[in-house]
Amino acid sequence: MGAQLAPLPQRRMIVIMSKAKLYFSRNYNPRLAVAAARYLNSPVEFEFAAPFAPGQSEKFLKLNPNQRVPILVEGDKTLWEADAIACRLSQLANSDFWPMGDALPDVVRWISWGYTNFVRACDRVHFERVTKQRYGIGPVRQDQVESGLSEFASSAAILDERLGAADWLVGNRVTYADFRIACVLPFADLAGLPLKNFPRVEAWHARLMEIPAWRDPFAGLSAPELPPIRQSAG
Repeated sequence: MGAQLAPLPQRRMIVIMSKAKLYFSRNYNPRLAVAAARYLNSPVEFEFAAPFAPGQSEKFLKLNPNQRVPILVEGDKTLWEADAIACRLSQLANSDFWPMGDALPDVVRWISWGYTNFVRACDRVHFERVTKQRYGIGPVRQDQVESGLSEFASSAAILDERLGAADWLVGNRVTYADFRIACVLPFADLAGLPLKNFPRVEAWHARLMEIPAWRDPFAGLSAPELPPIRQSAG
């Protein structure tokens, strides 16, 4: 089963995008949206955004009532949430990155399960060991770390079993389901997630990292680095 490493070639666009802009940051959901857009060769303008910076709230609350990125602005329409943005961009590219037809329920299953289980478990650990330390918002709560690691282990075991049968989660090529579930893995080392305990998941992540749009979605973009971690993650 060969990996699909290059960005998908553009097919006939369903709709011509006019004045499309993708607001993003380096956090993992905006990173996910940028990676999807670059993998699809989407004709969007990328703009780094800090919605909570002084003077920015009024602008971004009009675009997203949650005041968060990613946000896709397409003409006079706005779309927020990484999954919705990836779906829209895949639709516009007429791409099977977000497959339709018989494969669609399987993609939705893995997106739903992945976010509720694997991604949340990873995020719990990452929040304590990384996010809180970047922004100085309190000590590491070891009970939350241990709970997150336990949930990580149980969900990673399910992924590991699935990836024993195929290189990718749905079909024989990478889809958005792979991107969505793996969105936290570029931060796995910082969070101290034990990927080595799950060799098939680790190998899957390595395959994803061979895709330029996934490995470095911010290449060539103006995207300030995240703040350094201020203290030991514990």
